[in-house]
Amino acid sequence: MKDINTNDHKITSKIKLSGLPSKHDLGADKDTTEEELKRVRRKLGDLQDTMYAHGKYSVLVCLQGMDTSGKDSLIREVFKDFNARGVEVMSFKVPTELELKHDYLWRHYIKLPARGKFGVHNRTHYENVLVTRVHPEYILGEKLPFVHSIDDVNESFWDKRFEQINNFEKHLTDNGTLVFKFFMNLSKDEQRNRLLRRLDKKEKNWKFSAGDLKERKLWDQYMDCYEDAINRTSTENAPWYNIPADDKHTARLIVAQILYDTLKEYKDIKEPELDDKTKANLHLYKDQLNNE
Repeated sequence: MKDINTNDHKITSKIKLSGLPSKHDLGADKDTTEEELKRVRRKLGDLQDTMYAHGKYSVLVCLQGMDTSGKDSLIREVFKDFNARGVEVMSFKVPTELELKHDYLWRHYIKLPARGKFGVHNRTHYENVLVTRVHPEYILGEKLPFVHSIDDVNESFWDKRFEQINNFEKHLTDNGTLVFKFFMNLSKDEQRNRLLRRLDKKEKNWKFSAGDLKERKLWDQYMDCYEDAINRTSTENAPWYNIPADDKHTARLIVAQILYDTLKEYKDIKEPELDDKTKANLHLYKDQLNNE
């Protein structure tokens, strides 16, 4: 199996989305890839236990991608060996009435992971510069005092929103949250195949929505918006990673490997040591338990 190099996937300069691969050949079959994922996710689980005890960093994992790009199954498989207390998964849908009464970042802020925990956000605050950019009429539902019509949702509006998102992420990283942003790069052909499977397999029918086909017709607009969002917000403190998503097993392993390889470089993450008094009396505590 070929090694996975984090830097091959990290976006550090302006990109053309059409130039980023949606497939990645690891030179391994499905079974080998799954076994390697099991190995990496066990190490990730152990590292998360250490981070929980350390209690000084939190990790925010942001997953963005078109419908059927494999976000749900990736979450299930990559974080399977985590202690349940150490990871919280949030899936953001259409904003609720309460959420619309706050600024667009509020619902994401209140679901951020506490120190020592992982927060996995399935769809993220980037929906507010992706879906709303393709459908600017949605912005009217936010009832912003300076937006009176679609004409007010102009380039100046988006410039300001991108600036706010960059400031939001800078605030998070300055305060101990490690931010990973994964773009699940699915090809249009593979999305078609996956939608057909949802229709062909009865047990998968529930996943299908006619709205998926309506959004698929806007594919090119979405790709333009993704490209612009990635180019404006892939920063040193909160970089984007391109995850080739046409093969789900490969995508899961790449995400797990990037997380582990990056986090293991934080040499200050370690279990807290016992105080001197407790360490000096460990033998007494053992004797007390053994003599019960």
